[in-house]
Amino acid sequence: MRAVLVVNPQATSTTAAGRDVLGHALASELKLEIVETAYWGHAADTARAAVADGVDLVIAHGGDGTVNEIVNGIFSVAEVGDPSVPMLGVVPGGSANVFARALGLPRDPIEATYRLLRAVAEGSSRWVGLGRADERWFTFNAGVGWDADVVAEVERLREHGREVTPALYARTALACYFRTARRDPRITVRFDGEDPVDQVHSLFVCNTDPWTYLGSRPVRMCPETTFDNGLGAMAVTGMNVYAVLRQVADMLRDRAKPHGRNSFRRANVGSLRVTCEEPLRLQVDGDSVGERSEVEFRSISDALRVAV
Repeated sequence: MRAVLVVNPQATSTTAAGRDVLGHALASELKLEIVETAYWGHAADTARAAVADGVDLVIAHGGDGTVNEIVNGIFSVAEVGDPSVPMLGVVPGGSANVFARALGLPRDPIEATYRLLRAVAEGSSRWVGLGRADERWFTFNAGVGWDADVVAEVERLREHGREVTPALYARTALACYFRTARRDPRITVRFDGEDPVDQVHSLFVCNTDPWTYLGSRPVRMCPETTFDNGLGAMAVTGMNVYAVLRQVADMLRDRAKPHGRNSFRRANVGSLRVTCEEPLRLQVDGDSVGERSEVEFRSISDALRVAV
């Protein structure tokens, strides 16, 4: 089997020594090429080349951003259901690794490599659904508003040398909350077959459960959502501090409710459209992708085969 190992050396848990160990283990069973990313978009470029070259397996060793780049690279040149689409393998190397953890993969890179080699040897894989935000694919979550502001600010702090930790995310989320709460609600959400919902502050979209992790603790925003059904969505319609804190506490305790005084949720959504009175930030899989005045989110079932 021909495989490409895509290593992000900037990911939180990747090291040169670890890369060499993983590469040696994988090369013992696979016809392996190793690519160490050197610029933003390198993983996507590598995935596009893998499709063109007829590679069987693309392995992401990095964080969720590396996985997202590879997925977007693959589907920039291949269609869902195209037999030329390589299978995806994941060896976690980031801090959150939401996609890998949602698949039940080990967090330890050595254990994950062993699991991957066993899956290849046994022909074990599964199909997962993906989400799309306009032209951009996502594997586990996306959002407009509050969470996208948090992602953009953390990225800015990281570029200035700050270490990304759960505490940094929590402090940034609090600061962005107060900025969002001071703004008038600017978002309208349209689900198929329903009247539009306006006066929305932020929209959170899930492709799986949990939505993300705060350290080792899962944040369960739409517990019914899996890789095998449609998208989950939560719209925040009120920013009362006590209600929001209670809601966050419920999500951390796995008690997320379908309706609340300041929010509403939908499960198994095929598509939804978001319009904003003025451009707001959009994030997909924890990466900021700029500002949008309108976004269409769609669920694409059985889009990608993953070795598990």
